[in-house]
Amino acid sequence: MKTLKCRDVGFDCNGDVKARTEQEVLQQAAKDAHEVHGVTVTPQMAEQIKTRIKDDGVN
Repeated sequence: MKTLKCRDVGFDCNGDVKARTEQEVLQQAAKDAHEVHGVTVTPQMAEQIKTRIKDDGVN
């Protein structure tokens, strides 16, 4: 399982995203960023976000 916390990418938010793949995390994170934080994730931002995704070792 892959995880990403909103705080890890600079938002003052307790939200987190969990998914099986990095791509699914990015898709969910982009949706959250847009709907909750009013931010559109650019390709450059997505590359930075990828570096913050953690693998919790659970599948």
